[in-house]
Amino acid sequence: MDVPPEISVFILSLTAPFILYTINHVSFLQDPQVILAIGIMVLTTIFLLANLSVKSKKSTDPLFYVFAVFSFTSVVSITNALQHHGFIKGFMDFYISKVEPYLNTAHGIMMSYWDGVLHYGLLLIMVHRMTAGKPFRSLALVWAGSMIASQIVLITGVVVGKYGKNLLPAFWRNAPSLVLPIWVVAKFFNRPREPSIIPADKVEVEVEQKKTLLSRPTDLLLTLGLMGSIIFTAFRGFVVLECSLDFCFTYIFQYEPYMKDSVGFPKVTMLVFLFYVLPLLTACVYGLHAPGCTWMLDWTLVLAGAVAQMQWTHLGASVHSRTPFTYRIPKDEWRQVVTLNLLYTAVPVLLAVRCYMDQTFFMKSVPQEQASNGKKKN
Repeated sequence: MDVPPEISVFILSLTAPFILYTINHVSFLQDPQVILAIGIMVLTTIFLLANLSVKSKKSTDPLFYVFAVFSFTSVVSITNALQHHGFIKGFMDFYISKVEPYLNTAHGIMMSYWDGVLHYGLLLIMVHRMTAGKPFRSLALVWAGSMIASQIVLITGVVVGKYGKNLLPAFWRNAPSLVLPIWVVAKFFNRPREPSIIPADKVEVEVEQKKTLLSRPTDLLLTLGLMGSIIFTAFRGFVVLECSLDFCFTYIFQYEPYMKDSVGFPKVTMLVFLFYVLPLLTACVYGLHAPGCTWMLDWTLVLAGAVAQMQWTHLGASVHSRTPFTYRIPKDEWRQVVTLNLLYTAVPVLLAVRCYMDQTFFMKSVPQEQASNGKKKN
């Protein structure tokens, strides 16, 4: 009896703890060069075994293999997080000391939880929907946005932070973890969305698109939230760039001192927000104001995944016990800082939900005759 592909991917991913436990207790396998070779060999094996599970199918989306490999690495991540908090032991000692020591930081632990829970869940759902012939575009874009943000901060933070002085060979395994999600986004952006246009004779949609922003309370609130997010993004960017203004100095010392941590991750996070997220937030303000911006349907999903991942890791690390006490959020300001960060996270997520729930508003409207002619030609 053939095992369903999604079950095969799930079973393959669960081999990760056994492999980690074996390497952790066999000393000659713990050389950094050997570990890199083992990692390449294991991921190649996962790819080949995943291929066997769909060999009977006439055609398989290449994304299936990407999701299968990342499912395995997600289980590695949750194993790392669980060991650091004492739920399990004997799996990751060698890996932290000889492969990726930065995963021992608060940032690394919080990133591992996100990857091992949310990413893993998304991957399994996407594999299931793929094999069932159901759409998974939205889930894939959320996952890819989250992965891209995670890897940009991790790779850059390691290089510019205190761990950059002694990079081990296995560090470069993170490069495919950045490149492949970018490829996933590009692949979906090149796939046409159905339907891509709406006939203009759909009166309700046409009337809704002609309303001003003031006549659309939900979009007005989201616009105000986006503008607030833009201001907060720019402000925190200036803070980590060591702006000399008094309120910047006060904020980093009294509200979010974690941004001064020498690990490098918090500073890189704020710079990614400043140089990448801020332009997208600004573009989204325009997208809410001008109907027919089809790009909003995809980019808001990527943005929501990226912001949620970075905010989870940043906020979690700001209160984590692994972060030195002087860099944690002060108890007196804890409620205000956490609330502000949660609101900042909620804005792009709510925007993505709004776009997903009412996709027709963001689709281009054409005259009914033109739409009919286009169908006849096809």
